[in-house]
Amino acid sequence: MARANYIFTSESVSEGHPDKVCDRISDEIVDLVYKEARKTGVDPWNVRIACETLTTTNRVVIAGEVRLPASLMKKDKNGNDVINPSKFKSAARRAIRDIGYEQDGFHWKTAKIDVLLHSQSADIAQGVDNAADKQGEEGAGDQGIMFGYACNETPDLMPAPIYYSHKILELLAAARHKGEGDAGKLGPDAKSQVTVRYENGKPVEATAIVLSTQHLDASWDSKKVRKVVEPFIREALGDLKIADDCNWYINPTGKFVIGGPDGDAGLTGR
Repeated sequence: MARANYIFTSESVSEGHPDKVCDRISDEIVDLVYKEARKTGVDPWNVRIACETLTTTNRVVIAGEVRLPASLMKKDKNGNDVINPSKFKSAARRAIRDIGYEQDGFHWKTAKIDVLLHSQSADIAQGVDNAADKQGEEGAGDQGIMFGYACNETPDLMPAPIYYSHKILELLAAARHKGEGDAGKLGPDAKSQVTVRYENGKPVEATAIVLSTQHLDASWDSKKVRKVVEPFIREALGDLKIADDCNWYINPTGKFVIGGPDGDAGLTGR
């Protein structure tokens, strides 16, 4: 973008947002497979895992394609090797528990978890394996285009709007997990959005702040939620000026008790 005067907006979602819950579960499944490989002496290059997760009210569906170490397999009644779902279910429950979901519509203890992982397609596998054999390096199981770049606007080398959006939710999540005052009564599901005005290509002030956060106390309204979260927002923005006419939108619908996968289905990578 040209170094000029403009306004830019970015959004972030919390660890309890339905799609992020799915991302977290998929990450845990991938980590589990590689940990099991190392633990059992299997070459990590010989395992494969592509994991997609769907969540909705008290339901988790884990699907994907895999090549697993023997420790994650079991024998069926006919003596055939099949995927053992127990460790995958445990990994998913740990992820949900660590995020903090213990509500009626989505609880880490009671959510039904379906593991629908299956072996990687032989057609895809041979392409990966043959490429690795011919080139002496890892082959690719798919193709895609990724792009991005770092910038010096913030300590994390991210553009200011996304950096501050992330920071707001990071501080709120930390306070929620610690049970700090009324912040401990917030729920895991949240979204933030920060609009930043630039002058000569540099961020100078926030002109709009949007935060929608789940809360466990049904009596709270938007004013109460703003009273709870505003100190964390100001801390997150740090030295970035908040414009005198900044537009604040804190829980603009007025109530956000039903949240997470119980309020909206989630998908990995969305």
